Amino acid sequence: MSPDPLSDALAVADARCVFSGGFTAGGDWAIRLRGRDRLKVNVVVRGRCLLVREEGGRTVALEAGDVVVSDGRQSYVLCSAPGLEPLESGRVAVDPDSRMAHLGDGDDVHCVSGHIDLSRDGGDLLRRALPEMIQVGAGAAEAPVLGWLIGRLVAEMAEGRAGSGFAADQIAQLLFLQVLRVCLVDAGTLPAGWLRALADERLAPALRLMHGEPSRPWRLEELARAAAMSRTAFAVRFKEAAGVPPLTYLLNWRMSLATRALRADDTPVAALARSLGYTSESAFSNAFKRTVGIAPKRYRDAARS
Repeated sequence: MSPDPLSDALAVADARCVFSGGFTAGGDWAIRLRGRDRLKVNVVVRGRCLLVREEGGRTVALEAGDVVVSDGRQSYVLCSAPGLEPLESGRVAVDPDSRMAHLGDGDDVHCVSGHIDLSRDGGDLLRRALPEMIQVGAGAAEAPVLGWLIGRLVAEMAEGRAGSGFAADQIAQLLFLQVLRVCLVDAGTLPAGWLRALADERLAPALRLMHGEPSRPWRLEELARAAAMSRTAFAVRFKEAAGVPPLTYLLNWRMSLATRALRADDTPVAALARSLGYTSESAFSNAFKRTVGIAPKRYRDAARS
């Protein structure tokens, strides 16, 4: 693995951002969107609208250039004004060629939507590290890059040129990466997890060590030294940011690497155990079962089926 925890986590989680379509709207309109337990992404390309979280009633004003990522556990409504009866997204007619729908009268508003597929690992690695909702405003420092990516994404979706589907998926990946980078700048909105720990400049060197050499039997004092802190101060600060002690984080990261390897290739369990720093297959299997809840070979069989 590389000493880049963010790239590592995206790769290990097999995160795939896919934009599936969108809509234009005008006048009075409202549509209910359901994440279906996937991270949901909405981009306002043109105009203004409201996003209403149905549980808790939180309302967020959105304008052109804004990007919203929701955890997908709750449905929400995009609308022109509060109080309108929303249409269910699954019942809205969609043009099969453009994948676009139309709501209300006029086309003052243009939104594109998609989701981030985290199904390979249940979404635990990324989902636990993210807040319920991320809003990146058009005025954010990342706005110029996001604006360019949004423009290219919309163009690929609209033009339908050869390879447009592949191009749109790759642009969507970069769009999600930029959103995560915004989170790293504003770490105060993040729950305890690896992303919040990565945003802490004092802790980041220790994270990079663990990601760069996950098989090494790291000791707490070595990691604390990298952070230029005492053992006690480092352990306390790390747990507050990451939600778990440093060596527990290392164990969980090894198990994330293991689950991806078991899904992706046919490496013998004994060889996988050695690559992650375990002296025996049985020691690795016991650690894997305690953490994941199932033995490595059974996990591989279930993933393949």
